[in-house]
Amino acid sequence: MPEAQKPAPDGEPARQRRVELLATILLAVAAVATAWSTYESTRWRGEQTADYSKATAARIQSSEASTRAGQLTQVDIATFIQWVNASVAGDQKLADFYRRRFRAEFRPAFGAWLATHPRTNRSAPLTPFGMPQYRVAEAVKSQQLNTAAGTYAVTAGTANQRSDPLRLLPVLRRYLDEAPLAPTARGAPRTRLGDLPRHRRLGSDLAGLVLGLTRDRTGSPG
Repeated sequence: MPEAQKPAPDGEPARQRRVELLATILLAVAAVATAWSTYESTRWRGEQTADYSKATAARIQSSEASTRAGQLTQVDIATFIQWVNASVAGDQKLADFYRRRFRAEFRPAFGAWLATHPRTNRSAPLTPFGMPQYRVAEAVKSQQLNTAAGTYAVTAGTANQRSDPLRLLPVLRRYLDEAPLAPTARGAPRTRLGDLPRHRRLGSDLAGLVLGLTRDRTGSPG
């Protein structure tokens, strides 16, 4: 006759219920942490994509503004050279003709340069383009857009750094559930963590919970 089973020690059912209750609570909290990490990771990836797009657009606009600034500077140089040639030739009427066609941005620098008496003052700047009054708005705009592009790129990099660890939690949970606990004999079924009772998975879920809460402290995109 088979040997009679020993009765369970006193308090064993109550202890089992407490373990099962704790397992249920931890599983629920770990699941919420996993879902929250996935949600936050998606939001950070969205922020990263948006900021990289803004950086690219700002660089394109900066390049376009820089091209326009170069073109306008060439116009200023061409009309100034013609004015110099007419002035040296003594053709004041032609010189006035070119001077009236100076761009509005160039006129303040030209007037300030004439005030230095460049024909007699050897310390005067060689051209109006060396005067602090010479400013091309498109060049300033290009610099501002280039600075903005760099700021967007840094923000996108920060978002990427915050989203990468958050993506790790669901992958780790899936790996732990699917990974075999120990080598098995050929042909034997592979025992996985996901096949074990809930109270045997508390270590995995608790680790996942801690990881999720730790990574969530990186903040949330606005």
